[in-house]
Amino acid sequence: MINRRKSKEITIGNVKIGNNNPISVQSMCNTDTRNIEQTTRQIKELADAGCELIRLAVLNDDAAEAIKSLVKISPVPLIADIHFDYKLAIKCINNGISALRLNPGNIGKRENVEAVVKLAKQQMIPIRIGVNAGSLEKDLKELDIPLEEKMVKSALSHIKILEDMDFDLIKISLKSSDVLTTIRAYEKMAQVADYPLHIGVTEAGTLKSGLIKSSVGIGTLLAEGIGDTIRVSLTENPIEEVFAGYEILKSLKLRTRGVNFVSCPTCGRTQIDLINLAKKVEERFKNLNYPVTIATMGCVVNGPGEASHADFGIAGGRGEGLVFKKGEIVAKVPENELLDKLEEIVYSSLNNI
Repeated sequence: MINRRKSKEITIGNVKIGNNNPISVQSMCNTDTRNIEQTTRQIKELADAGCELIRLAVLNDDAAEAIKSLVKISPVPLIADIHFDYKLAIKCINNGISALRLNPGNIGKRENVEAVVKLAKQQMIPIRIGVNAGSLEKDLKELDIPLEEKMVKSALSHIKILEDMDFDLIKISLKSSDVLTTIRAYEKMAQVADYPLHIGVTEAGTLKSGLIKSSVGIGTLLAEGIGDTIRVSLTENPIEEVFAGYEILKSLKLRTRGVNFVSCPTCGRTQIDLINLAKKVEERFKNLNYPVTIATMGCVVNGPGEASHADFGIAGGRGEGLVFKKGEIVAKVPENELLDKLEEIVYSSLNNI
C-alpha cells in the first residue's frame, strides 16, 4: 500500500484532483486545434481509451475560438495550453475551458496576469503552472545551483504571483527530459508546497525509449506517494500515452482500469510463436474495461501453474494449447483456436458474474 502525499484538492470540470482522489491519466491532442472535426475525433478516441483530462494547444485567436465548439462535444474536461498571450487565456475561459496551463511570468505585464487570474477565480478555473527545464527564466539559468533547484525556484516564483492575488486553484508540473532531474525536482517541490502535482518526463522520446524513461521517472515518484495526475509524453499516437499511463498505475496497484496482461519470456521450452500470440491476446482484449488478469504462457508444462494468479490464460504447446481459469485447465484446443476459445471463456465467465 502506497502512502500518497497529502495535497490540496482542486476540481477540473468533473474530475477531482489531489487529496487522495484517484490519480488521473492525461494526454494532449496533437491535432491543429482550429480543425474542429479532426480534434473532435481525437478527443473522442482519447476519451474512449480512458483519458480523463485532455490538453489542447491554443496558439492563436482562431484556436481559442474553436474551444467554444470543442468543449460542447468533449466527454472529458479540456485544458488550454497557452504561452505569452493573456488574451487567449481570457477567451478560452469565456469559451468554457475547464483549466489553463500557463506560466504567469511569461504572459506580460502584471495587469495582464491580474486580468486572467481575476476571471479564473470568478469562474473557478484552475491554473497549472508548467515549468520545463529547457525554458527557465534567464536569471535562474545563470545561478550556480543544481537544475532541479532552479526548476523549483521558478515554480515558486510563479506560485507567489498567483497567491499574491489570493488565487489557490493551482496545479504544478516540473518536467525535464532527464529522469533524475525530474525526480529530484518533484521530490523537492513536494516538500515545500501542498498543491497537486502533475508528473511526467518531458520529451521522453519514441515508444520504446520513452516508455522506459517515463516508467522509471513516473513510477519512482508514484511509489514515493508523489503525483496527482500523470502524462506519459511519447513521440507517438497519444492513445499510447493513455495506455502506458494506466499500465504504470496498475503496476503499482494505484488504478485497476482494464485488463492486466502478463506473459512469460520465451525460452528453449517454447514451442509456439509466443511473441505474436501475446500481442494478439493484448490486441483482442485491449478494450475490455474489466479489472481481470489475462496470462499468455509459452509452455503447457509450467504455464497454468506459473500463472495460477491469473483470472484467465492460455499456454501454448506444439500445435495446440491449453486454456485455463484461475489455474485450472478448462479446455485443450488446436493452436489456431486458442484465441477464440479464450475469448469465449472470458466473456461467458464475466457475463455470469
